[in-house]
Order: sequence, then C-alpha cells, then structure tokens
Amino acid sequence: MTAVLEAPAARTGHDTVPLTRLLAAELRWIFRRPRTLAVLGLLALIPVVIGIGLTLVSGTPDAGGPNPDGALLASAVNNAFVLPIAAIVMSLALLLPLASAMAGADAIAGETSHGTLRGWLIAPVGRGRLLAVKAFGVATVSVVSVLAMCVTGVVTGLIINGTDSLFTLSGTTLSLGGALARILLMAGWVVLQLWAVGAVALAISSWTEHPMLVVASVLAGDIVFTILGFLTSLDWLHPFLLTQNWSLAPAEVLQDPMGTQMLGEGALRAACYIVIGLSLAYARLSTRDG
Repeated sequence: MTAVLEAPAARTGHDTVPLTRLLAAELRWIFRRPRTLAVLGLLALIPVVIGIGLTLVSGTPDAGGPNPDGALLASAVNNAFVLPIAAIVMSLALLLPLASAMAGADAIAGETSHGTLRGWLIAPVGRGRLLAVKAFGVATVSVVSVLAMCVTGVVTGLIINGTDSLFTLSGTTLSLGGALARILLMAGWVVLQLWAVGAVALAISSWTEHPMLVVASVLAGDIVFTILGFLTSLDWLHPFLLTQNWSLAPAEVLQDPMGTQMLGEGALRAACYIVIGLSLAYARLSTRDG
C-alpha cells in the first residue's frame, strides 16, 4: 500500500492515483491480516459444525419458548434449505457484526495507530476517495463473510440431507435454483445490515486511534440495541434500532409465499445507518490532517 501511495509521479495533484490501484492495495492490506483470515475461517466453519451437530444429536433441538434461534435450529434438521439461513441468523447476533466492526476499526483507527494513515492523508488522494476505498474494504469483508457461510452451509446441507430436502417452513418443496435464489436474497439482506454496522464502525474509527475501542463500542451498541428491542415500554424506539427483527426478518424467505415486510423495513433502516455513518466519517476525515 505504501508503495502505491508514495510513487513520485503521484504527488503532483489530487486524486491522481487510479482508483482501481487503491482498491486493490486496500484488499491486499485487508486479506493479509491474520485476524481477518481467522474470523472468516471461523464463520465458514459454523454451518458445518451446526450441520454435523444436528445429525448427531438425539431428537431435535427444543423449539419451544420465545427463542427464534431454537425454532430455526429445529427446522434445520433434515432440511438443507434452512441450515445456511439458521447458521447466518445465529451468527448475526455477534460474530458477523464482529467481522464488520473489526474491518471498520482496522480501516482508519488501526492505520492511525500504526502511522500508515498519514500516508493516505498527505498523498494525492481526496478525503472522499479515501473514505470510499475504506468503505469498499469493509463492505468486501462483509460480503465475503456472508458468502463463506452460505457456501459451506449449502454444501453441508446437501451432503448431509441431499437435494430432496429443500422445503420451506410452509411445507412446499423448492427446486435447487429456487432455494439458492432465496438464500442469496437473505444473504444480500444480511450483507446490507453488516454494511450499516461497518459504516458505524468507520464513523467511530475516524475519531480514535484505538481499534479495540471501535470494536468494543460497536458490539456494546449491538447488545444495548438488542436489550432495548425486548422492552415493550419502548415500542416507539424500536423502528430506529438497527438490530430490530434481525432474528426474525431473514426467516421470511423460509415462508411460502415469501414475506417482505420485515425485510423491507430492515433494508431501509440499514440504508439510513449507512448514510449517517459514512457522513459522520467523512465530516471527521475532511477536518483531520494526520
């Protein structure tokens, strides 16, 4: 990355470094971090572990009580369609936001702590382009995280249960193409939620040089939002909570006909968080000099 930014010919004006070159350098920087690879590997293993566990456990998981994760796990038994969705919904409670928070923390605060962000700030790269490159890196981590879980979840489900185990919670059987389309729709919705988490992480990251503070702040906000979502006395606040219906909205793709209300509301809410988060990050980056 440093070689890209310090090329002598690139110091003659603003935004003279090709955008594709910056994006490629950012991706190399991200996927060379051992912690990034470790988190992605862990996420990819989760559907495999769940699939194997469901085949070995005697009986089915308890679907009773108010816990929607337990109901999804119970539905994932002998169902290759539900397995990847159940694994992603369970990971959306903590591990998937952790991946996006870590990427956002490393993007700005991490580079500030290592002194490499100053190279970006003094190089001929506009602050808007800098933020766009960092946001692209965070978004890529989110996409790879979810796709890794989708791939391992689908493969595990098909190996264990076969292609004749693709059916909705309404009892209708899906073709392989139809099941994959619904899984990709759910994955896209989850990625959008993670982009919102990443945007918040970038906003916090632009104000500090301590990456762990960013990660702790984002995860603390996740926990607080989840707790607030359980309080019926704060119903008026629930539509503004990013985590609202995270455990319920993805399950809409499991119904036939497929629901769209919670998916649509969640997508709109995430888009608002993305705009606000990136706006705050840009406002901070445009005023800092190192």
